[in-house]
Amino acid sequence: MTAELVRGQNHPLPHTRLDIRVSAGKPVVAAATLGNEAGRVEGAEWVAHPAQPALPGIEVSRQATADHLLAVDLNAVPASVHRVTVLLALPMGSGRPVRFGAVAAPFVSVGPPDGDEVVSYTVTGLDTESAVVALELYRRQGAWKVRAVGQGYAGGLAACLTDQGLDHAGEVAAVVQEAVEPGLSRTLGTPPPRTTEVRHNAAAAAATAGDPGPSPDPGPGPASGTTSGAGPQPSGPAAPQPPAQTHGGPINYAHPRRQSAAPPPPPPAVPPAEPGRPPVPVAGDATGWSMEERLYNQVWGMFEDLARATAAYRSAVDFADSRLDQELDRALSDPRGRLAGAGDPAREAARAKHEELTGRAREALDRDLAQLTAESEVVEPALPPAFARWDSPVWHAYRVPMEIPMALRLGDLHLPERPDLRIPMLVRLPLERGLWVDSGRSTSEAAVMLDEARLRGLAMDTAVAHAARLLAVYPAGEFTVHVLDPAGSAARSLAPLMRSGVLDEPPAAGAQGVSAVLAKLTQRVDLVQMAVRGGAADALPPDLDTAQQLLIVNDFPHGFDDRAVTQLRYLADEGPAVGVHLLMVADREDASAYGPVLDPLWRSLLRITPVPDDHLADPWVQHAWTYEPPAVPEGSDVLGQVLVKVAEARRTWRR
Repeated sequence: MTAELVRGQNHPLPHTRLDIRVSAGKPVVAAATLGNEAGRVEGAEWVAHPAQPALPGIEVSRQATADHLLAVDLNAVPASVHRVTVLLALPMGSGRPVRFGAVAAPFVSVGPPDGDEVVSYTVTGLDTESAVVALELYRRQGAWKVRAVGQGYAGGLAACLTDQGLDHAGEVAAVVQEAVEPGLSRTLGTPPPRTTEVRHNAAAAAATAGDPGPSPDPGPGPASGTTSGAGPQPSGPAAPQPPAQTHGGPINYAHPRRQSAAPPPPPPAVPPAEPGRPPVPVAGDATGWSMEERLYNQVWGMFEDLARATAAYRSAVDFADSRLDQELDRALSDPRGRLAGAGDPAREAARAKHEELTGRAREALDRDLAQLTAESEVVEPALPPAFARWDSPVWHAYRVPMEIPMALRLGDLHLPERPDLRIPMLVRLPLERGLWVDSGRSTSEAAVMLDEARLRGLAMDTAVAHAARLLAVYPAGEFTVHVLDPAGSAARSLAPLMRSGVLDEPPAAGAQGVSAVLAKLTQRVDLVQMAVRGGAADALPPDLDTAQQLLIVNDFPHGFDDRAVTQLRYLADEGPAVGVHLLMVADREDASAYGPVLDPLWRSLLRITPVPDDHLADPWVQHAWTYEPPAVPEGSDVLGQVLVKVAEARRTWRR
């Protein structure tokens, strides 16, 4: 039976040799891109289009037509390819449609060459767009899936390719237009079925000596990621974007890509699944240069899968609700249905169809959630300390690391459809922006239930937990923490830092202490900036602490004058680039006395909360995710034990 997908929904692919059929009603250009694990297209030779119709594992039509057949062999695509994206674009020209809203909705189906179609998708909801990402085939846990995308672009094929990371996308779009222009005056029918030899000539091309296709160059490359020569030499997969804050509009948390001179090792072998069952989850089932990076990429893959699976479910339910409303309206508007219950059968049929559609959507969601839950159960115990919860056994065998990890866990994220399925919230290191732990009672329903003193205490406890983790994941001597506690109200929360001896100086109190610490850190930022710009890093004062610096600010704005506020904004803007980071603990309403002066500071920091709150959004479909702050188990001294080891390592390093 064919699965009719809605936008965002995915479905497993039981076959690797596929025919993708497109029916559009009007001539369209069909193209396909090959992307790495992050979905990025590394070069023009990763794009199959009418002027370049065959790539290893993929073949597209040579001209614009109303019907297309794309031949795909997923076993023949390079190992570095994790996504095959099918694009449709309207050719430009006089007298031809320039937007999909003026033509029939394109229909796409996927199935084996000699069998029934597995899935189908009608690309609806388009208006001014002249190019659309119809489908994507993507590799997940050693198996392939298909997802209905339906993302349109008013800027045409060039904008679509640019969004996938292709450089010089406009040139490729121009080449495609030039290739299809001569045949646009002819009307073509549905392409005939291809023979096995023709259908899989792309697979033979992949095995041809001297034609490696778009796979990455395995040779060493410059550390900066630049390449030489004519062919592409893509580096490692791009880091996914961390969640965006929903207040004031979404914010892009773009992080630098992790560079390495060596190609990533293949992911661990996945045990073969029984027929008809999903693959067995394996920790580290993603590409990367190390197990840490494979786990990082796997967590983000789970995050994306959960976001898109939930989006597909919500879209399907919305469609079912809309259809039910329309059918009930039609039944009520028919005068014959008002006589002696004559319209009851139509209403019952509408409700039955609604239940069927929502039931199928829930069944698909439950299948995806069950697979993600099974994957989470094997991934969570395998996470290293930087990624692990405070209750993880890895902390009992903790040792101060010798290298800085890729990322840091700031808490967990979950959706209301499955609150117990929690995805680690990982952010790249070093931090690109500071943190704001919001201690305001108006932040969430959970915060409203707490009194002000209790909430402020929880906020400071959360800040100390974050600071302790940062100290724990950095090598000895490479991370320093400063504390501003003007009123001395955070003594209880700061006790673990004080008892362990990880603080070089006691928390600064009063306006004078605030000014002294801010002046010291501001001077450090100025000195390092001048040294970097002048290429004279060796000219820094010998007593300058070159470690990463974290400034914890409690009870802001108490103890801050106008000069101190200006210095704080300067550190927030300029500090992260030279290793100075802020961790603010404050209520935004308390800081509102400064008016718009502090708005840039608020926007420049990543807002987190000491209690669950749904203020974060994913970068794919912008769901509102519930954030759960990191919690130290009740009665556990794991945080104090870890800090003692950090302090001992710091003392040994200084000898």
